[in-house]
Amino acid sequence: MLRLADKLRVRLIKLPRRYKRLIQIFMDVVLLWAALWMAFVVRLGGIHDIHPLSKHLWLFLAAPLVSIPLFIHFGMYHAVMRYFGNDAMIAIVKAVSLSTLILTLMVYWYRDAPTIIPRSMVFSYWWLSIMLTGGLRLCMRHYFIGNWFTHHHPSRSSSNDNMFAHVAIYGAGSAGNQLAAALRMARIMRPVAFIDDDHNISNQIIAGLRVYSPNHIQRMIDETGAVEILLALPSASRKRRRQVLETLEQYLLHVRTVPSFMDLASGRVKVENVHEVDIADLLGRDAVPPRQILLERCIRGQVVMVTGAGGSIGSELCRQIISTRPKVLLLFEQSEFNLYSIHTELEQRIHRESFSVRLLPILGSVRNQDRLYEIMRTWAVNTVYHAAAYKHVPMVEHNIAEGVFNNVLGSLYTAQAAIRAGVEHFVLISTDKAVRPTNVMGCTKRLAEMVLQALNMESTSVIFQDKEGIHPVNKTRFTIVRFGNVLGSSGSVIPCFYEQIRKGGPVTVTHPNMTRYFMTIPEAAQLVIQAGSMGKGGDVFVLDMGQPVKIVELAKKMICLTGLSVCSDTNPHGDISIEFTGLRPGEKLYEELLIGDNVSPTDHPMIMRASEEHMPWEIFKVVLSQLIDAVENDDYDRVCRLFRETVCGYNPERKIVDWIYMRRKTNDTVF
Repeated sequence: MLRLADKLRVRLIKLPRRYKRLIQIFMDVVLLWAALWMAFVVRLGGIHDIHPLSKHLWLFLAAPLVSIPLFIHFGMYHAVMRYFGNDAMIAIVKAVSLSTLILTLMVYWYRDAPTIIPRSMVFSYWWLSIMLTGGLRLCMRHYFIGNWFTHHHPSRSSSNDNMFAHVAIYGAGSAGNQLAAALRMARIMRPVAFIDDDHNISNQIIAGLRVYSPNHIQRMIDETGAVEILLALPSASRKRRRQVLETLEQYLLHVRTVPSFMDLASGRVKVENVHEVDIADLLGRDAVPPRQILLERCIRGQVVMVTGAGGSIGSELCRQIISTRPKVLLLFEQSEFNLYSIHTELEQRIHRESFSVRLLPILGSVRNQDRLYEIMRTWAVNTVYHAAAYKHVPMVEHNIAEGVFNNVLGSLYTAQAAIRAGVEHFVLISTDKAVRPTNVMGCTKRLAEMVLQALNMESTSVIFQDKEGIHPVNKTRFTIVRFGNVLGSSGSVIPCFYEQIRKGGPVTVTHPNMTRYFMTIPEAAQLVIQAGSMGKGGDVFVLDMGQPVKIVELAKKMICLTGLSVCSDTNPHGDISIEFTGLRPGEKLYEELLIGDNVSPTDHPMIMRASEEHMPWEIFKVVLSQLIDAVENDDYDRVCRLFRETVCGYNPERKIVDWIYMRRKTNDTVF
């Protein structure tokens, strides 16, 4: 029986639209006749005085002739039955009420009728017509979304329903109701309950589902067999979402969520597009709304260039920048695929949102100073965001030459090209690993900061290693923005953990005491732009990253929220184990954001201004020359010594060696 009903439903759904409308019109004519006949029965108390084929024939013909055109006018045959809702029901009430009024006037005016029509019968006809035409549509909506043979009580579900995963929806508001309807239509999951904090609706029935209090989640699991919870809280703050997630951690339930309110409002996604819980929700830190005047100061109506435009931070900077309406945005990137990806994405958004922004994808390396200068001069660039860098600590630790050339010289060449081209604003994206570093990557990023600090103090700048003696006037305002880890960036631990959990573990953590600061990429990009607007020259801005997070605790939360348990000494039969692999080359247990304690607030609550020591350009360029000479001659002992002498707090745990240099010296493989 169920299989036959499913086949019939599929066939009806696949019918051409015109056939569906003809079926609806035919059914409405039958229902109007039935309503009229029952109205006579209610009024007269029997069927003996009803003559639909003789005395009352004119009335039975008039009812559909009056009503059907009005039904068409009010759009009753344009409504899709699977999405039948309140608006369609209101249209039915309006159409039936108007048709009944016209029919009442006809009864009143037609005095030569073969028999008297009781005028009070018309009222019965009105409510019966609404009940039949509206009721049939409501029933058919449930039938088409596959909810025809199910009852709201989960324990009485049919065997056919057990084919689908039972899910509970946290949040019985509009988003939760839309999600329940979407899941029923998709027939991939079966919603079995709501969970909501509102005590006024606890134990009530909404959309056929019982509402449970958060205190009764275990009872809900026992009664419904739910194996997953979907968070339908798109407008909730991150702090509130973290509280909900902490409540759910103790249950072996896979937790997923619907998109954020902004994503839903923009139309990019639909409420049924559930995804894994955002790690930012686990951190529970709400972003401070950006200040529009700071976002626009260095961007709106100007020519902006982003180096490393295809990277994690660079690409998000580009997304934020086009929202602020620059005149031209130059995407500078050495990876062809990354450049193609971000350019395609931004072009689609510009077309979709009708932005008047000119977008230019440019392939190139920050180690090519002449090309950088030609680009900035040709396009009269106003602002440069320098995000191009090698950032992966273990990789740079044994690729020292590339780290120095790309991170240090690349930053120097980009900065000096900006000076020569008369760029007004230059913002360097730095990292907390530049503070008292134990690794080569952190050293190179601190040296890049020192390059900008030294250049900023020069009213005229001698181009480094330039034989022509170029002394351009320095009109560029340099700003440095330093922050910690961003969630979802390339090399981030979060995607790695998800992949390990998906494969069944183990989840690998380097050390039980490893802690890191975290921030979402969009929040970091917004703060970078705002900090860059506040710079007066040579400033080092530090973003407020909140409280540091223990990586092992983050791993445990991620395991629990996928519906699995952590295998440990206290729970030897758990699903996923956590293994400690030891610190990787150059890694620190704790990261810092400040070298000294001299920090002052700014106009923005999430941005602080640090006062960091630096060298004059005349001294610093000598250090740079010595560093390049040491790298080119594979003298990494000298490189290490220069790092120690120049970078405050540099203290490597082991001897630094470049892989190529090691192979050359040992004439053996290094793997």
